[in-house]
Amino acid sequence: MRKQIKLSVVALAAFFMVSVSANAQEKVSIGIKTQANSTCYKIEKLRDSIEAILRNKNAVVGVAINGMNESDSLSIHGSRHFPMQSVFKFPIALTMLSEIDKGNFSLGQKVAIHKNELLPDLWSPIRDKHPEGATLTIAEILRYTVMMSDNVGCDVLLRLLEKPEVVENYIHKKGFNDFAVKINEEVMQNNWDLQFLNWTTPTEANNILRVFYENIGNQLSKRSYDFIWNVMKETETGKDRLKGQLPKGTIVAHKTGWSGINKETGVSAAVNDIGVVFLPNGNHFYISVFVADSKEDTATNEKIIADITRLAWDYFINNGK
Repeated sequence: MRKQIKLSVVALAAFFMVSVSANAQEKVSIGIKTQANSTCYKIEKLRDSIEAILRNKNAVVGVAINGMNESDSLSIHGSRHFPMQSVFKFPIALTMLSEIDKGNFSLGQKVAIHKNELLPDLWSPIRDKHPEGATLTIAEILRYTVMMSDNVGCDVLLRLLEKPEVVENYIHKKGFNDFAVKINEEVMQNNWDLQFLNWTTPTEANNILRVFYENIGNQLSKRSYDFIWNVMKETETGKDRLKGQLPKGTIVAHKTGWSGINKETGVSAAVNDIGVVFLPNGNHFYISVFVADSKEDTATNEKIIADITRLAWDYFINNGK
């Protein structure tokens, strides 16, 4: 009889432990679901805030935001094709650095830039500093091209790479298909309609930023990686865009693009900025904003980008609270 009682007590204890364990697992599961739902709710609140900014703007705006956690992501017109304008200088630099890693070029290699390449209608700090032409290293040309958005430097790099499609092919081989580069700056700046041949989507722009910043798959050598991201952090254009409303001293590695305003229609085809924003807690987020088909003035277009970036900054600083 005592043996039966002992067995009953053991069975009861085992049942109690299983019940407690199951209950604990259920609570953990519920907690995870609640946390996920909470994060989803918060990111949707960020979306609502961004859409409120865009509501009365006479422009089409594409946005992609990605935090370090997959749930901290959103896009607006994320799959729409937007003209890149000078944003394409970032993947041009990536392509050149890849060729350098293969041994086909070197950062210290000198390249002659002749006077007839210093076209008067192109934005070019190189031309302003060297009106009779110059011999510069590829590293110097890359800095001019990315940091200062130099159009002459851009076309010199494309000449070295042989043709714009080399950039497109390189990016496609990395798995990014929502991306096209067909023409150089000279062609693009001389024909308004042709700028749309060089396009990407906000989502794909963020994908490219993330893969190359995190160097997933060892895309670049350490030397090339350090070079491009140091240059991106020193970008001098677009101070009123991604960086426009962020705290002073915030580090942003970014690349801008701008079409100018069509004199006949008053429309801006592209006011862009894509980049990595670094937070004071050591984290970062990726953001790409493309303002297209806009009848707003340039200051308003840039403020759209700055306002969206500030909202994203506040979201990540407050952990989505």
